[in-house]
Amino acid sequence: MRALVQRVSHASVSIDGDTVSSIGAGLLVLLGISVEDGEADVERLARKVAALRIFPDAEGRMNEPLGDREILCVSQFTLYGDTRKGNRPSFVAAAPGERAEPLYERFCELTNARRGVFGAYMQVALLNDGPVTLLLES
Repeated sequence: MRALVQRVSHASVSIDGDTVSSIGAGLLVLLGISVEDGEADVERLARKVAALRIFPDAEGRMNEPLGDREILCVSQFTLYGDTRKGNRPSFVAAAPGERAEPLYERFCELTNARRGVFGAYMQVALLNDGPVTLLLES
């Protein structure tokens, strides 16, 4: 399981020009699920995301956890795109939708995240704060 986690001032997901979800200050999580991932991976990564100390404290250091801030989670199978053998990515390591969707939904439940629409063609807008972007793997 891979997550690209971005600290944002705000973020939103739109489909065909209609906003389906948005948050203020918090985290935008692009979540990729592999064919090898299971419930334990989801739980471990959800705990990690919620506990990340990447928000500024009173002295401006990255030392505060998520707290009352929000999470917007977007499914992102392309995090498993493999380009080692050419220029066209192979997605064989990405879990198929019927396996990935329940794990994505469980991650969102555990983190109380707002959601994109699983499997939809979405436009994601964000204002990266910092910028702070981390790649997490289970």
